Amino acid sequence: MNQFAAKFKQCSKLNDLESLYAFMIKNNKTQDSFLVNQFICACSSLRCTELAAAIFHELKDPNIYIYNAIIGSLLRFSHPVKALRMYMDMLKTEVRPTSFTFSSVTKSCTVLSDLNSGNCIHGQIWKYGFESHLHVQTALIDFYSNSGRIGEARRVFDTIGERDGFAWTTMVSSYVRAGDMSSATKLFDEIPEPSTASWNAIINGFARIGNVESAKMFFDKMPLKDLISWTTMINCYSQNRCYKEALESFNKMKDEGIKPDEITMSTIISACAHLGWLNIGKDIHIYLMHAKFDLDVYIGSALVDMYAKCGDMERSLVVFYKLREKNLFCWNSVIEGFAAHGHAKEALAMFHMMMKEKLKPNGVTFISVLSACNHAGLVEDGRSIFTRMTREFSIVPEMKHYGCMVDLLCKAGLLEEALELVGSMRTEPSLVIWGSLLTGCKLHKNLEIAQLVVDKLTVLEPNNSGYRNLLLNMYAEANQWGEVAKIRANMKNLGVEKQCPGSSWIELDKKIFQFAASEDCLPASKEIYWLLDVLAAQLKFTYTPEFNLIC
Repeated sequence: MNQFAAKFKQCSKLNDLESLYAFMIKNNKTQDSFLVNQFICACSSLRCTELAAAIFHELKDPNIYIYNAIIGSLLRFSHPVKALRMYMDMLKTEVRPTSFTFSSVTKSCTVLSDLNSGNCIHGQIWKYGFESHLHVQTALIDFYSNSGRIGEARRVFDTIGERDGFAWTTMVSSYVRAGDMSSATKLFDEIPEPSTASWNAIINGFARIGNVESAKMFFDKMPLKDLISWTTMINCYSQNRCYKEALESFNKMKDEGIKPDEITMSTIISACAHLGWLNIGKDIHIYLMHAKFDLDVYIGSALVDMYAKCGDMERSLVVFYKLREKNLFCWNSVIEGFAAHGHAKEALAMFHMMMKEKLKPNGVTFISVLSACNHAGLVEDGRSIFTRMTREFSIVPEMKHYGCMVDLLCKAGLLEEALELVGSMRTEPSLVIWGSLLTGCKLHKNLEIAQLVVDKLTVLEPNNSGYRNLLLNMYAEANQWGEVAKIRANMKNLGVEKQCPGSSWIELDKKIFQFAASEDCLPASKEIYWLLDVLAAQLKFTYTPEFNLIC
């Protein structure tokens, strides 16, 4: 018997299991409950749930241990409905459930978000006398909190006599899941000796609501930090755009001897992408190779995106083509990279290649492709892709899709078509949409549409003088001085003035110097203006600018 048990633990592939079962048949051991239980556990470790179920159904009189093994196996590998059905079959055979049974079937109800079944299971827990069993109570807390019934979860928690670390953590996580950080913090403070999991739960809670300061405070107080602690804090920084802090935490984690996992690496590569730190991104890529990380779809897509955002399309493509599996994010990253760096033809080529791979694009894909068409002035391609997006893929255009198309049409001088597209929008056009149309009017000197657009913009932003000033300049360029006078008078009556003058700044010797139009309060203002006069005099020999704008 012990020899059989040892052989089950040594199984590493399906053929091994089949050979052992053949040996059981030969030795008339297929009805041996102990060996069948071992066999089902071995099947579970190799994810062979169908074989485990087939062997189970051959058993004439399964006991509770075998039922627990098969129910646990079905739950572990995402078959919660089958697990509940097996439990019902068990009750029909009058096999008495144990605490392990109830923990598993309660978790099945949690996975399914099945409140009715969960309530029935809770009733049976009382019937069989397991209402005070710690593991069963903890499973119920998790079930009720996932169902949004925090009050029920707390009532179960309050009935627990001696709580272990897992029970405390589950209840804290319940409050975190509900976004009730006040209750979560209060309960956390009551824990006699918080476990690392409890610390991680409270940090994760503050990270989820964007409270970086509180998350960092708890993180710094932690007596012992594990990989989950560091990854949670790094994710917190990254999700709240604190990318430098995320990289600093990553370096500290490595210094403390904690080896990052795939989730940590994906997050930190993404931070490099947002900061545009190509050299640090390359160093992290080298670290990945030295640490022998598998280039899976998550790390691979993060690298593709990082190189693309940093402008190194060659490296981005190298990683892209090395990936065995390419998800939509990978394709979108490459298309967006080409589009953002002015390679419209390459972006369109990647889009068509993706279509050949039968991968369905999403709204983000079309924003990148339309952006590429916009930068390159590809009007026909833009029209065709916009039409395919709505008709072929049933994607409802968002503001960014309309923005790309309006800008594309305006640059091409198709102002009437752009105005018609804006009029067809299902939502109220944004300031950016109207602004693109106004810029197109300025470029192509269309005063009629410009006046209409400014009328819209002044309703949306009545105190913004920029739109009226731009229209004023357009009338001045057309020598329509009467209209210029009307606009000036109207702005004066409304009290609309230029809010802040144009300004720029430079960094010199670690100090910031800001310059505003017509400003002379800087200590070296006289010297600066003198030097500008000298430069202007020298420029007159090569170029004489024409100023038509009226400010």
